[in-house]
Amino acid sequence: MPQQKDIVKIAIQMPGAYPQLIQLDQKKPLSAVIKEVCDGWNLPGPDNYALQYADGVQTYITESNRLDIKNGCILRLTKAPGRCAEDLYKGIQSSDSGVRCDSLKELASVSTDVTFAQEFISRDGHLLLVKIVEDSNESNMIMTHTLTGFMELMDHGIVSWENLSSVFIKKIAGFVNAKPTDASIQQVSLDILESMVLSSHSLFLQVKQEVTMERLIAHLQVTNQQIQTKAMALLMALLQTAGDSDRQDMFAFLNKRNLRQYIYKNIIHSSGSVQDEMAHYLYVLQSVTLNHLEPRMRTPLDCYSQEQRDILHGLRQAAFETESENSLSHERRRSLCAKEFKKLGFSNNSNPGQDLVRTPPGLLALDTMYYFAARYPDAYSRFVLENSSREDKHECPFARSSIQLTLILCEILRIGEPPSETGSDYHPIFFSQDRLMEELFCVCIQLLNKTWKEMRATQEDFDKVMQVVREQITRTLSSKPTSLELFKNKVNALNYSEILKLRQTERLHQEETLAPPVLELKERLKPELLELIRQQRLNRLCQGTMFRKISSRRRQDKLWYCRLSPNHKMLHYGDVEEDMDNPPIETLQDKIPVADIKGLLTGKDCPHMKENKGKQNKEVLDLAFSITYDVEEYSLNFIAPSRTDFCLWTDGLSVLLGREMSSESMRSELEILLSMEIKLRLLDLENVPIPDCAPVVPKPPSNYNFCYDFSQTEQ
Repeated sequence: MPQQKDIVKIAIQMPGAYPQLIQLDQKKPLSAVIKEVCDGWNLPGPDNYALQYADGVQTYITESNRLDIKNGCILRLTKAPGRCAEDLYKGIQSSDSGVRCDSLKELASVSTDVTFAQEFISRDGHLLLVKIVEDSNESNMIMTHTLTGFMELMDHGIVSWENLSSVFIKKIAGFVNAKPTDASIQQVSLDILESMVLSSHSLFLQVKQEVTMERLIAHLQVTNQQIQTKAMALLMALLQTAGDSDRQDMFAFLNKRNLRQYIYKNIIHSSGSVQDEMAHYLYVLQSVTLNHLEPRMRTPLDCYSQEQRDILHGLRQAAFETESENSLSHERRRSLCAKEFKKLGFSNNSNPGQDLVRTPPGLLALDTMYYFAARYPDAYSRFVLENSSREDKHECPFARSSIQLTLILCEILRIGEPPSETGSDYHPIFFSQDRLMEELFCVCIQLLNKTWKEMRATQEDFDKVMQVVREQITRTLSSKPTSLELFKNKVNALNYSEILKLRQTERLHQEETLAPPVLELKERLKPELLELIRQQRLNRLCQGTMFRKISSRRRQDKLWYCRLSPNHKMLHYGDVEEDMDNPPIETLQDKIPVADIKGLLTGKDCPHMKENKGKQNKEVLDLAFSITYDVEEYSLNFIAPSRTDFCLWTDGLSVLLGREMSSESMRSELEILLSMEIKLRLLDLENVPIPDCAPVVPKPPSNYNFCYDFSQTEQ
């Protein structure tokens, strides 16, 4: 007796008969099941019958797919695929055009089933269809059914596309090229040509020779959306399959006729499923076009290439007005070049080509820099000269920034990645620019300089700035700007302050979505972590900091030191020499009792900022703070050496005064500590042995030859 899991309860239909409800034993041969069904209706010749699904895709039931049958399925008793294939094969050859038309129409329908397709192809039925196309003596309706059936048969991959004759290919191309042709024939013909192109390079060459780009573009300009879609699919197939030379010719054709813009404007009015399909083709067009930059991105700079060396020196000469270099000695010229390459922001100023050896972005970074210098010379000179003249460690290195920005743009635009089969995320701005990569770079390198200044960044903040710039670009592109000007306006409006606000909003939204127990845990952890930050701030004040004095003559050579006593009751301060890194507390002659401190002032509220009102730049204002003591008649004025020191000292002084810390550093550190602590608390440590003591620290290595020597780069 069969087990219950091998039994499936199904219904079987047949036109003109009552349905049979049976329990299908999955271990019984399918031929035996069909015989029992035929016996139930008194049908002779069970070998001439087969079962197929009655609903949805009406697939034949075979031994290989019978296990997919579920309880409650409705099946239908129908002709066996071999008998059906034989009948249709004969019907297609009938002298009666009506019979031929009906047979080909049914063929187009049943050919979607692989079991039937195998039977029909085994009788060389596909060759019969090829002959009908080559003879071209049939009506448009018969030809449409013929081509549809042929396409369905070939889609199963049973027969190779390369076996087709050149006569057949010319006929199919002729249907596409002909102007007064039936739309249904053109749709299927475009489908067939797409499959040919994607199947092999030899067929690509034949199709490219037979179908002109002009005629293909004409199909994109018709009102029939199905033909538009099929023509777009063939165009994408040609672009994807073409070699570099052919692809460049196609790009030149598209750009010359402004067809990218036309395609986009025409396609966005498509509707429904057609629009989804067109979105995929627009994505493919963008991907294939941008990927022509991949060879440059993968190629490192060749230090022995005179052309590439000339471009590097062209960047230098475009930025700096130098005396005639031909009159200089070799050593003098070499020294001058190294100095100017350093001002340009190259890490290896003696051999700047080494900066461009890394791939990606390789030579593409050199291309974008040169394009910016040639296309926007004023903006280029302003960027370089503005930063090369600064001596306060806040200069933004043009070359290093350009190389990293080019890499970021390559990642955002997915240059070098083959197009996905289901991708549809394209950038409308691509269809308004012939040189999207270069123009985006020109906008974004100026954005980078602006963001650098907004963040008051130094060389140590380089990675942080690049993260912000990446976020500015991705957020702006996600809004789908349709032109470069619109992108430029939006990305410049998204300044560093806006990025911080967006991050805070998203963080709050993320917190709102957290489970209540996690929120409760977060609130319980906050006091403990805030106390940890308070202690760190006080310890930092006890270590002390070197401050600079700014006199009315803007001299910055006087230094003084301030530190908190270990018992947190006194602030000790006094003038020091430049070579004293950490003076003992006994050498600091002046002191202020913490109990006498009345207030903490920052920025323009500080007395030493009010005295020089209008003379201080924003950078100094952001680093200034003062404490008032006694009866607020006296003040001790500070200018922090960095924003980090400003945050540490204002937080520490706030703790001494019994106030809440409010700096951005405190908020950032609290967020990091909370996130880390919550993750640790939520770790699943069940059955995980935790040692009682810390693991032994391994011995130092015998040498440090694996370390990179940065000093070599700076020479």
